[in-house]
Amino acid sequence: MVFALDINQLKCFIAAAETLHFGRAAQSLDMLPASLGRHIKQLEDNLDVRLFQRTTRSVALTEIGTSLLEDARALVTQTEAFESRVRDMRGSENRVLRVGAIDSAAAGLVPQFLAILREEAPEIAVQIIEQKTIRLLPRLLSGGLDIAFCRPPDQRDPRIQFRTLFFETAVVALRHDHPLADSSLISIADLAEEPLIVPDRRSRPHSHDLTIKLFLDAGLTARVAQVADEKQTIVNLVAEGTGLAIVPRWTARFQVSGVRFVPLDLPVGATRSKLILAAAWTRGTRDPVRDAFLDLLDRHLETLEATA
Repeated sequence: MVFALDINQLKCFIAAAETLHFGRAAQSLDMLPASLGRHIKQLEDNLDVRLFQRTTRSVALTEIGTSLLEDARALVTQTEAFESRVRDMRGSENRVLRVGAIDSAAAGLVPQFLAILREEAPEIAVQIIEQKTIRLLPRLLSGGLDIAFCRPPDQRDPRIQFRTLFFETAVVALRHDHPLADSSLISIADLAEEPLIVPDRRSRPHSHDLTIKLFLDAGLTARVAQVADEKQTIVNLVAEGTGLAIVPRWTARFQVSGVRFVPLDLPVGATRSKLILAAAWTRGTRDPVRDAFLDLLDRHLETLEATA
């Protein structure tokens, strides 16, 4: 014998078994008692068994009904889990993953990784939102972003999960005609008397503190000539001769005319933590598209890190 089970019939059976009252069971399922009774009768006919002993005054489970109750509950649970998974997968097919990125990641990491996505996971559609870390993290918590590439703050919100990816390389941005422009390496000592352009600490604490701490570690004081907010603005100021700047290597991808980027010769043990790049997302959330995105990123992380 082949049974064509109806999940709604099983739900009616479970509700009636738990309440032993067709009226209350029907009310819990937001349906009429007559409809509930009809579903249970159809289930009994389909199984060719009696699940309830019914009189005008009482309802009781039969021995078979008692035996089948836990199996019915398990079937409903499994079916609902299956339906939920299908809904998640169906929703993932047309969903756009909203990815936040700080400027250096938007210039360096994101274009390279998007090319990998197009090649290996073209079904993942991505929208890029470029912002500072202090703007990206609130958007994660509000649901406006699914994942962000950012600098982890010193005080981390426990609602956000951070995964360290790697440390970006620091370079010196300077005009093409600067005496140091043709150097293969530049040390902090070489910059002791140079005017520097640094980011505003309120909006970019990591980048600001990187420059200041490198000078302090070398026993020097940074000569701050100009404070600017955006990396693009900083590089443009370098091109105009306002000063030099210590920036992430990916900033060179801005390709501002007249600016050279020379590697910074950092002493052993020099701080790199200020240029940490991490992936961040809201803790405890389930997202198969985001997880697939991260899995692919992990597989290519070594290659991407080599360019940072």
